[in-house]
Amino acid sequence: MQIVKALMGAIVLASFGFMPQSGPAAAQAQAPAWPQRTVKFILTLGPGSGADIGARLISEKLTAKWGQSVVVENRPGGDGFVAINAFAGARDDHTLLFGPASSFTAHPYLHAKLPYDPRDLSPVARVSATLISIGVPPSMNVGSLKELFDRVRKEPGKYNWATVTGATDLVLAAFLKSSGLSMAKIPYRDTVQAINDVFEGRLHLYWAAHAIVRGAIQAGRIKGLAITASEPTAVIPGVPTVAQAGFPQLTFDGLVGIFGTRDMPAALRERIASDVKEVLSDPVIVSRLQATGQVVIPGSAAEFAASIDKQRATVAEIAKVLGIKAATN
Repeated sequence: MQIVKALMGAIVLASFGFMPQSGPAAAQAQAPAWPQRTVKFILTLGPGSGADIGARLISEKLTAKWGQSVVVENRPGGDGFVAINAFAGARDDHTLLFGPASSFTAHPYLHAKLPYDPRDLSPVARVSATLISIGVPPSMNVGSLKELFDRVRKEPGKYNWATVTGATDLVLAAFLKSSGLSMAKIPYRDTVQAINDVFEGRLHLYWAAHAIVRGAIQAGRIKGLAITASEPTAVIPGVPTVAQAGFPQLTFDGLVGIFGTRDMPAALRERIASDVKEVLSDPVIVSRLQATGQVVIPGSAAEFAASIDKQRATVAEIAKVLGIKAATN
């Protein structure tokens, strides 16, 4: 009798579409589809930067894979705050932050109070290591970092510099202080725009993603002196690292990735990271990124978080040289 009742109950449930499910099919049925609409990558840098080029290449492939548009929105300025606040303010799992970790790992040492909660930046996927070049105007007639800094030492206060925002500011400032060199920092809302001042000789030391200066170096309009990567790379042959040039204190590895909201489910973070890794396995994408001076290093949310922690530790050591304490929110 109990078996008959159970069967009758099941028939009633089935007639109303309430039969219980189990296994992978059940999990798929219960989990909402993603993405359900356009996905937006908000960038801390302007068009033409290494992160921008990477974001656009990846977004094109993800659009095809996800069946929803993936668009790139450049929001440079405010030391990365403009983009970060736009991302955090959206509170939307279809709005992601795409850019260099150095845009914010140095913020506690550059600002007395942060206009955002760092916990809102949840690592999702590691993308690449941006190679950073140090360049000067050809009109300066210097052929190496040593020649450049020897001239700065002889003529203190005459020369200036600019870098991408964030941690790189601290790296160069700490080097100048510890070396007893005097150079003025020139602030830019978007450091990509600084390249014209290098052409004209108004900016004397330009520290930027190789993607920004590659064409100018090839055209002879900027003299590339070194890259800040910790290891030599075949991506930019014939150019020494700062350590090889005799200035290991200037070593800094770029780190680019994707961030989501703090409450983004772990399963979604893992899926996005897996899809990004698949895109970055395409030899054509790898080749195009390498051509802009980027080393492809796809990684999971956990691997990206570990890389960020390593960069934070580096920045903290640099801040000690400058006597800067981290801000507390």
